Amino acid sequence: MPPSSDSHRPLLALGLRLLAIACLSTMTMLVKLAGDRGIHVFEIMFWRHLTTVPLIIAWLGLRGNLSSLRTPRFPAHFRRAMLGTLGMSLMFGSFVMLPLAEATTLNFTVPLFATILAMFMLKDRVGLWRWSALAIGFGGVLVIMQPGQSHLPPAGAAMGLGGAFMIALLSILIKDLNRTDQPLTIVFWFAALGAPIMALALPFVMTNHDATGWGLLLGVGLVGTLGQLLLTLALRLGNVSSVIVMDYSGLIWSTLFGWLIWNHLPPAATWFGAPLIVAAGIVIVWREHALSRQKPDPML
Repeated sequence: MPPSSDSHRPLLALGLRLLAIACLSTMTMLVKLAGDRGIHVFEIMFWRHLTTVPLIIAWLGLRGNLSSLRTPRFPAHFRRAMLGTLGMSLMFGSFVMLPLAEATTLNFTVPLFATILAMFMLKDRVGLWRWSALAIGFGGVLVIMQPGQSHLPPAGAAMGLGGAFMIALLSILIKDLNRTDQPLTIVFWFAALGAPIMALALPFVMTNHDATGWGLLLGVGLVGTLGQLLLTLALRLGNVSSVIVMDYSGLIWSTLFGWLIWNHLPPAATWFGAPLIVAAGIVIVWREHALSRQKPDPML
């Protein structure tokens, strides 16, 4: 839902989006640190979900808007929670197995997969601009992965691309949910339904933690939820096509964290491949924005 004219503050929206990406990049760093300490991805996800629920209830309670959590589309939220949990599992797994910069770069393929899915699921017509962007973007993926001689673990790279594909699929489902529910309602039900799903795995994966381990798990939940709240605020104050470009600032954070904490700098293949993927995403966003000005109700 586009922001109303009286609440349209594009510069503030850009700043909030940048801050949101900084928070989410910090969350991925904490996820990797937790994984390095032997904490299973499923347990990280459980606490990520469980922390979100009371924070959103408190946020909406302070605003006197708890009624917004009611939804007439519970089955749709359940489907989203199931698929979202799978996507988050793959994404978190890639952050644990891969260097942060490479995992973040693979995450930037979401617009590429979303464009392909829109062709098949929404019957969207893709022209020369977006076909060219797809070719450039997936060319960048090949440069980074270097089939046959890559420095990346194949399983980690597969998880990163699989997670990006799932997020692209979820973006179409969330687009449909946004017709009837508020963004925070969607986030709340994803966490409220995702926590019980992940709780089923806890008896098999949960281990004892020291204060540092618990601090990492709490940090993942707090910083991740703050990032989601800032994303929501940014979309209320600015247009999606404008603020989403700020997401690529995550590569700066992931590279910085990787260097400071793990003493890792991306190899030449990543430096050459990442700009191709980023450029492809920007072209797709720009083209969709241009089409949205021509059509009253674009599919993408």
